Amino acid sequence: MRTTLDFSPLFRSSIGFDRIFDLLDSAGRVEPIDSWPPYDIVKTGDDDYRITMAVAGFTEDELTITQEPNLLVVHGAKPGEDEARYLYRGIAGRQFQRRFELADHVKVVGAGLANGLLTIDLKRELPEEMRPRRIEIARGTALPKAETPRIESRTKAA
Repeated sequence: MRTTLDFSPLFRSSIGFDRIFDLLDSAGRVEPIDSWPPYDIVKTGDDDYRITMAVAGFTEDELTITQEPNLLVVHGAKPGEDEARYLYRGIAGRQFQRRFELADHVKVVGAGLANGLLTIDLKRELPEEMRPRRIEIARGTALPKAETPRIESRTKAA
């Protein structure tokens, strides 16, 4: 049984949360689970992350890493299928595409391939205007007082 949530009432009272509602909606969709290639996601610092994928048998030329807005796509494909007649094939060499949803301001800072492991380093970089800042309090200067508005009544007291 699948329950569908309707977020339309929230659109009336919220502004700028469209992406969150889209993410919640897409998380509820049932997609086939493909567990190949296996991967790990590790938080290496306060704003640093690393994705490690096991891509044995692939070279740098056969892998493509693309960053789109709020999305990281890793694609692997072999140029031509091997003509050999396998008695048993246990090493997967099929093409794949793995997609990772990224939060706002997360950027890929580097990638490397060693010993069959593809590592992708990510960093969240907040723009300067979005970082917390301290507001200085001025000494000896007071803000001008706001006048209290007077409400006049047209009715006369009896």
